[in-house]
Amino acid sequence: MPLVKFEGVSVSFSAAPLLDKVDFQIDPGERVALVGLNGAGKSTLMKLVSRDIHVDQGSVWQDPAIRVAQLPQMLPAADERRVYDVVAEGLADVVQLREAFEALSHQTDAASLQKMEHLQHQLEAQDGWHLEQQVQTVLDRLGLDADTRMSELSGGWRRRAALGAALVQKPDLLLLDEPTNHLDIETIEWLEQMMLDFRGAILFVSHDRALVEKLATRIVELDRGNLTSFPGSYDRYLELKQQLLEEEERQNAEFDKKLAQEERWIRQGIKARRTRNEGRVRALEQMRRDRSQRRERQSGASFGLEEAQKSGKLVAELEDVSMSYENKPLLQHFSLKVQRGDRIGLIGANGSGKSTLLKILLGHLQPESGKVRLGTKLEVAYFDQLRGQLDPEKSVIDNVSGGRESVEINGQSKHIIGYLQDFLFSPERARTPVKALSGGECNRLLLARLFSQPANVLVLDEPTNDLDIETLELLEEILLGFDGTILLVSHDRRFLDNVVTSSVVFEGDGQVREYVGGYQDWLRQRPTPKVEAAKPADKPATQSRPVKKQSKKLSYKLQRELDQLPARLEEAEQALAALQEVVATPDFYTGDHEQVADTLAQLQQQELLLETLMERWVELEALQEGG
Repeated sequence: MPLVKFEGVSVSFSAAPLLDKVDFQIDPGERVALVGLNGAGKSTLMKLVSRDIHVDQGSVWQDPAIRVAQLPQMLPAADERRVYDVVAEGLADVVQLREAFEALSHQTDAASLQKMEHLQHQLEAQDGWHLEQQVQTVLDRLGLDADTRMSELSGGWRRRAALGAALVQKPDLLLLDEPTNHLDIETIEWLEQMMLDFRGAILFVSHDRALVEKLATRIVELDRGNLTSFPGSYDRYLELKQQLLEEEERQNAEFDKKLAQEERWIRQGIKARRTRNEGRVRALEQMRRDRSQRRERQSGASFGLEEAQKSGKLVAELEDVSMSYENKPLLQHFSLKVQRGDRIGLIGANGSGKSTLLKILLGHLQPESGKVRLGTKLEVAYFDQLRGQLDPEKSVIDNVSGGRESVEINGQSKHIIGYLQDFLFSPERARTPVKALSGGECNRLLLARLFSQPANVLVLDEPTNDLDIETLELLEEILLGFDGTILLVSHDRRFLDNVVTSSVVFEGDGQVREYVGGYQDWLRQRPTPKVEAAKPADKPATQSRPVKKQSKKLSYKLQRELDQLPARLEEAEQALAALQEVVATPDFYTGDHEQVADTLAQLQQQELLLETLMERWVELEALQEGG
């Protein structure tokens, strides 16, 4: 039996409906990811489920006993409320019942006693007498301290408190709207695990493709008023979606061809056709109506960036740099060389020092110790996640144009209105004050402003927040085609994997290290605790090899395989070390792109081979031990 069911639902705030006679349902235990372009109507659908708005047509049915809770997109205020009180707000209706019961408890008249009896039944139905225990259970589960003030918490911990207010309701259906915005990777992964452990159903909107991939049991796309359900993974959704678009394009082409033929026929006139087929005329009129009502797929953003002349080969070099904040070490004896063409991702918890490192690399901040050398001919464009570069009182045009009527993108002049249309701002929307824009529109405006400036160094601080997935993927393509240098701070794991060539990771206590590749590459390379005997110091830093134990009973074939594994492991480690040395050379990424890609592929294959051999070693050792 479904929890929620839509039948023929339509909602419209303009000529084109956001929902056009859609059917949809959510079953117990499902985790449904809702995707679609910005403005497609995702938030509207969520509001229908939460009963915040009503349909224009059709019906929305909910299980009468269902409990729906919502994690708001906005973070709770950093005020003086205690964490306990924020979580308890999720049971505000229970609090009201208890207050009403206590107010009547001093009355002795029959009417008051009857009301108290009714309130008592309601409280017992909602376990209202154990409110404090319910709140404390959730606090313990989320690792929250009841007496901490919200003003003392980071954004990630305030998000936990908001989640606590939702979970304390013990919902059957949890609604999440962009839950990962402004969270660091560690908190995002914690949130993922919490949602995987949650026993109810989840409907969530997110641009975080890694989250969608890990969490969703089904992906539902909202496109031009229609809902389409895609089972399986996010990558499978992309494949099926492409097939649907190609089929739609084919059918539209056939329809348009037939319509053109009928239009030619109707124009032949009386001389060419003395009697007209009235049925054919009516069919043509219907085709005209169908064509006029066809909703073309909304074009995604389409933009390029203005590249400046090349910088010097060296962009920045740090040597033995240390920096702290309020006696907390952020960088300890850190060295880094940034060269032209590098695409470096900065990974770490909120407050770990990523912004500080960016300021040092750009020469805006001097470290406490160590040397900093900046390159020549640097033209920097900076994307600020706090949107401090935007004037909320000015229009979209004024924030980008700076008084210009046109912008120049790689030698081609473009009118400012046309340029902004590439970023999905209609002429009317382009004249709107920034203070009236949504979060996604503000981020697109920042990109428009950023990419209109000549630059050979891009500094991007959380550029993916509030962008729809299509715009995100286009941004990836633009960055991959950029010949300059990119310094990227992001908590979007797939974005990092797709864009960066190396990662600078803040591992705590001022320890910062650089790794080849993106987020997943870092997970494979990061140090792990050594359980058994370590290898000699001159071996490459891979996995520690298990100590070989006294042989027991194994078949001749398996024993021979086990005996050969040490040599095979040594050979694989040496090959991996050789590839790592090649990739670590300063000019590796400035070489031929195909050769770079081929070497990185070899590196990945060699890592996989070594991992496979290690797993086989452990497997045979376990067999031998139990033999």
